[in-house]
Amino acid sequence: MITAEVEAKKAFGIKYTEKETLLNWYYLLALGRRIDDRAPNYLKQALGWSYHAPYAGHDAIQLAVGQVFVKQVDHLFPYYRDMQVAISAGLTAEELILNGISKATDIASGGRHMSNHFAKPVWNIHNVSSATGNHALHAVGTARAIKKYNAEAVAICSMGESATSEGYVYEAINGASNEKLPVIFVIQDNNYGISVPKRDQTANWRAAENFSGFKNLRIIHVDGKNVFQSMNAMIEAREWAVKNQMPVIVHASVVRIHSHSNSDKHELYRDDNERHCALQADPFDRYRKTLVISGRVTEEELAEIDKKVKDEVSKAHKKAIAAPDPSPESIYNHVIPEAYKPQVYTDGTHDSSKGEKLKFIQALNNTLKAEFRHNPDTFIWGQDIANKDKGGIFNVTKGMQPEFGIERVFNAPIAEDFILGTANGMSRFDKKIRIVVEGAEFADYFWPAMEQFVELTHDYWRSNGAFAPNVVVRLASGGYIGGGLYHSQTIEGALTTFPGIRIVYPSFADDAAGLLRTAIRSEGPTIFLEPKALYNDPIAETIVPDEFEVPFGKARIRKEGTDISFITYGNTTHMCLAAARKLEEENGIKAEVVDIRSLIPLDKETILNSVKKTNRVLVVHEDKVYSGFGAELAAMITEEAFEYLDAPVKRIGSTFTPVGFNRILEKAILPNTDKIYLAAKELLDF
Repeated sequence: MITAEVEAKKAFGIKYTEKETLLNWYYLLALGRRIDDRAPNYLKQALGWSYHAPYAGHDAIQLAVGQVFVKQVDHLFPYYRDMQVAISAGLTAEELILNGISKATDIASGGRHMSNHFAKPVWNIHNVSSATGNHALHAVGTARAIKKYNAEAVAICSMGESATSEGYVYEAINGASNEKLPVIFVIQDNNYGISVPKRDQTANWRAAENFSGFKNLRIIHVDGKNVFQSMNAMIEAREWAVKNQMPVIVHASVVRIHSHSNSDKHELYRDDNERHCALQADPFDRYRKTLVISGRVTEEELAEIDKKVKDEVSKAHKKAIAAPDPSPESIYNHVIPEAYKPQVYTDGTHDSSKGEKLKFIQALNNTLKAEFRHNPDTFIWGQDIANKDKGGIFNVTKGMQPEFGIERVFNAPIAEDFILGTANGMSRFDKKIRIVVEGAEFADYFWPAMEQFVELTHDYWRSNGAFAPNVVVRLASGGYIGGGLYHSQTIEGALTTFPGIRIVYPSFADDAAGLLRTAIRSEGPTIFLEPKALYNDPIAETIVPDEFEVPFGKARIRKEGTDISFITYGNTTHMCLAAARKLEEENGIKAEVVDIRSLIPLDKETILNSVKKTNRVLVVHEDKVYSGFGAELAAMITEEAFEYLDAPVKRIGSTFTPVGFNRILEKAILPNTDKIYLAAKELLDF
């Protein structure tokens, strides 16, 4: 639907001569500049704004970006220097100052995120990362949703020219041009990345030329210091992107009048002449003079606006100073949204006589298809996953594209950052959307996506509960397949150090189905680790009821026991069960096997109750013992159940080496039933 605001902004081109418009632009520029100049004083007075990136010199292009943006229709991803963009888009002086001094009522993050990161979620002005250019992938993902849902809108991603050196910016522009997405990349080129001159960033003097060979991409060059040229360029870019459903780069040549930020001193790398020339190119000063020289506006009229701005900022300052600070207790709010609560299988168990016996891989495939039928706003993509006769390296998604179509099931470039970053972005378009991605073909290849993984984990907390990416990241994990490096490692030891993410690791088909269903239906992100050695192994086959659900944070006792507790998950669950049977058959020892299934959240109660019952604990997992997740389990048990222990907590896992390719090396490195059995014997003899 085309709103009145959209129509009005389309007509800007014929309204340039209207005095009211000219004066409004002056008001917005004056308001922004007054706050921009005033911001460093807050730090000097110990009131906050400890990070401020002055935008002076970027005024014209930023005014145009904010004016062209249509709130609650378009999606805007500003960067940390975009104060004038925020003001032009409609944020008030009070809202900007609240952000600057990190107050609890700051609409961007409630004081949780760095100052100068402006946002207004209800208008689709997104809270973005401090990692420069990181939000380009989010904008592309949102543009994908805009196109798929036929919205007459654009995603606007604003950044400095140095951000184009980041790999994920290249991935974003490549993906947007390949998919023909309505996204505008605004590159504000001020010739410096902090103190690094542009010549050290790129061989092309204009960074946008790095992308000149991309198909389906339009590049518009503009003097970003000129209000009228900037307005024309942004209007043209938006109209072209919407009409043609393709991306646009607006490369705006600007100047940075001040230092990069209040922790930088540009006098150390810019001489007097360069700084003087930058000041002389001031867009605000040029616009003011143009208005007066044109005869359309008088000095008195502008002076009246200046006074209005001064009073407005003074009042906003007083209100912001009096606003409440964040409370220490609030740090635990909005770490991750509340998960979907199973409606039938509330404890994650079921009658083993009801349902069909499935392999692990069948359980995953059936559940994905069932959830796609359940919610038509569910999507999946990844590398090599969308083919009528093949669904990924292991065929987990086989048959999905023929049933659900290429709009919902599609291949992605071999770019893990792109896969995960656009998932984050697409989920921003509407809370009903659910995204499943193969984060990498093997978990070992996930590392390029870690930048975007970090964003997933703290988006909800950072935005003070305004946004959570509804994304499930599937990763084929672990060894025992003779895969060696990059095909046989498991990475949960690293991933579990991040708050704001759920991480599950099933070892049986029923848990695979139940946890996947719960993950997809939940708000917020989940890492779903799949022990690929069990995909087709009969040992992991179980009866799987239709619509089976498993709650997060609920362990499952796979074997009752009284003499020793095995705390485990994934591949080693089956080894622990085998070792437990051997202990009982040969020694009469009854080992209890606790399959934790869910690493975050963790079912501490079941683990501790088992420890209290058996008084001896062997923590077993496939990952390295050194700094593996078992270290956290052992520490938790020692801290909270020390009085019940009759022996030290012992751990079994991989050696502190990579996983070798030769099967002899793999066997020496990874845990197995014999190693678990011997460790249990030692512990029982303590």
